[in-house]
Amino acid sequence: MFAKSEAFSGFSVDDLSRAKTFYSETLGLEVSDVEEMGGLMTLQLAGDRNVLVYAKPDHTPASFTILNFPVSDIDSAVDGLLERGVRLERYDNLGDTDAKGIYRGPGGPAIAWFKDPAGNVLSVLQQD
Repeated sequence: MFAKSEAFSGFSVDDLSRAKTFYSETLGLEVSDVEEMGGLMTLQLAGDRNVLVYAKPDHTPASFTILNFPVSDIDSAVDGLLERGVRLERYDNLGDTDAKGIYRGPGGPAIAWFKDPAGNVLSVLQQD
């Protein structure tokens, strides 16, 4: 039924202006306003993918990872985030998190989590 539909995902934030600054200036993503949809914005991701971002007055941050950014060098990516003032999240129940805040445990890639200004969880992960 939807096999050929060009589906897209979206998430909410509490302040669209702050989100736009974070995603464009801090993370370096291309961000576009979607005026015809009432002031929403889209994030243009690699691979010709778009994600819709919308303001929601009663926004509640997602308790799960909403965006994952695969990188070839997680240490450099984390260093770049830290230089831009992004604080990494540490999850005590995981263990195996190094001094930078990168989880390097068994059963998955090296990964680090951080939040956008609205409190949504994002990650950067090592992709070989």
